[in-house]
Amino acid sequence: MKFHFFPIITFVMIAATNAALPPELYWKSMLPNTPIPKSITNLLHSDQKAEKLGYGGVDVGVHKGYYGSGTDVNVGVGHSPFNYLYAASETQLHDDPKVALFFIENDLHHRGTKLNSRFTKASNEATFLPRQVADSIPFSSNNVKDILNKFSVEPGSGEARVMKNTIKECEAKGIKGEEKYCATSLESMVDFATSKLGKSIEAISTEEAENETKAQKYTIAQGVKNLAEDNVVVCHKQNYPYAVFYCHKTDTTKAYFVPLEGADGNRVKAIALCHTDTSKWNPKHLAFKVLKVQPGTVPICHFLPEDHVVWLSK
Repeated sequence: MKFHFFPIITFVMIAATNAALPPELYWKSMLPNTPIPKSITNLLHSDQKAEKLGYGGVDVGVHKGYYGSGTDVNVGVGHSPFNYLYAASETQLHDDPKVALFFIENDLHHRGTKLNSRFTKASNEATFLPRQVADSIPFSSNNVKDILNKFSVEPGSGEARVMKNTIKECEAKGIKGEEKYCATSLESMVDFATSKLGKSIEAISTEEAENETKAQKYTIAQGVKNLAEDNVVVCHKQNYPYAVFYCHKTDTTKAYFVPLEGADGNRVKAIALCHTDTSKWNPKHLAFKVLKVQPGTVPICHFLPEDHVVWLSK
């Protein structure tokens, strides 16, 4: 089931002529000493992507899993595992590849530790819209009917459910101690990160091998680094027709750089986050189910997919 975002084409054309600053130039004006990570540049509109838009190549399809092919929005198997307010579904436990991203912090402190995991190339290629374009599109549960109409989405369809779920997660209150914000543009993501950390910051993401890998054992290699403690903003890409990121900051989050070597020789420069206080998480959250631990008992960590972004103070 696919359809074309003709309204988006119009918005992009308007933005191309009227935008005060393209998103990447806004980044450079705000953060002149902070390189843009590949995870972000991949989501900026190129001429090739604009041409694809012009021919109606932006589709929303119904598939199993969190990530789509091309710029599809896919119907997932549950709530985002990086939103700690929600319980895991049985389907998510069995079908979500991100269950393999969770582990215990103690594993990081022993070189040679082997972890079962899977790193896949990001296939959710929904790109950023300029802020003035994104701000012109409703993003609220109160305007769902209008939103679905703009994207020619049938109410009650799989596409409608996944879009409404993303909006719902963005509107929900965070857990205690969490400052959260859903960025619907790169500019708004930059503004949120700088409002929490200042302008002397860096943005990093997991860097994976060129080829997609199967689930396998990864060995923690030499070179694990503690990048930050407490002063961390994390932005997770959501399922939506254009790039939307769930960004949040808590005072109980550590960031690590973790070099991994797969059994097949694949090497991953992974970014891991460790949460030292999980007592306020939903007791049925996916991490507790996978690791078989109770809330608040041990620090829980997870690797980040390559299209998620971590912001750190320099």
